[in-house]
Amino acid sequence: MSTSPPVPPCRAPGLLLCLVIGGAAWLLGRAWPVVGAAVFALVIGIAANNLFRLPASLRPGAQFAAKKVLQYAIIALGGSLSLAQVAEAGRQSLAVMLCTLALGLTAALVLGRLLRVQRNLTALVGVGTAICGGSAIAAVAPILDADDGEVAFSISTVFLFNLAAVLIFPAAGHALGLSQHGFGIWAGTGINDTSSVVAASAAYGAEALQVATVTKLARTLMIVPVAFAILLLVARSREASGGHLRKVMPWFIFGFLALALVNSSGLLGPSFPHWAGLAGKFLIAVALAGVGLGTDLRRLAATGARPILLGLLVWAAVALGSLALQFGLTGQV
Repeated sequence: MSTSPPVPPCRAPGLLLCLVIGGAAWLLGRAWPVVGAAVFALVIGIAANNLFRLPASLRPGAQFAAKKVLQYAIIALGGSLSLAQVAEAGRQSLAVMLCTLALGLTAALVLGRLLRVQRNLTALVGVGTAICGGSAIAAVAPILDADDGEVAFSISTVFLFNLAAVLIFPAAGHALGLSQHGFGIWAGTGINDTSSVVAASAAYGAEALQVATVTKLARTLMIVPVAFAILLLVARSREASGGHLRKVMPWFIFGFLALALVNSSGLLGPSFPHWAGLAGKFLIAVALAGVGLGTDLRRLAATGARPILLGLLVWAAVALGSLALQFGLTGQV
């Protein structure tokens, strides 16, 4: 007697809820861009999951959003990148950008061990601080097989210091007498999220805004080599076979790079980067709604303060390292 294959769970109810939360978060993010849609979506999702008894039928769709939609968001963000702009930023700030990237990742590794922070959280906070906040966390989380709580905690930690940077950087720049160009490179390498980079540099001046934005674009592309480096480390630590390596291979990173190449060719028109960027950010909001819906606040609270201290120390290392590198390489900032 043959048995029928199991019926896959219906994802529609949970995915629809994530879309509704993502849409609401998108509107809130437009009103308060320094906070951003991603953080609003995460907070609304966590609140809904912990304040109400959600039906089990929502879980499959929320999990799909947290995993697969997150990967589609990264692919879409590739379409907002111009490799020509990245090359121009590299010409101006490549040494500072690469050194601060290495400094941030090394600081996360060393400090994470000293503080005894769990390995996945150390990696997520490290890449989020060293590269580009939530986008880098979203790219690396599937490779690490990080759970929703780890993703939520790391994004919340990185956001906390993004908000602090918007308030601290302009005042500190004026106190230190930084040039427009120097502040732009500092903001582009020392602040994580794009909206926070724009907010801080726009407050400093038009030239600072232009330099910071282009530097941040180049920094975002570092997702690709860092993701593959982490992939190799994960495969080695798990003594992975060839089949396992294929299973954890971040194929969506190839999509990210391919869309960046297509955009750089100009074949899709001048408005494509704008719409690709909007699509990517909206999909991240939808995905983080799913992450929030799978996050238990009690477990999050049990994580403790050490990962937050890790985020603070890594952020400080990157911000101060950027200033020191600029002065060391050029003798001025």
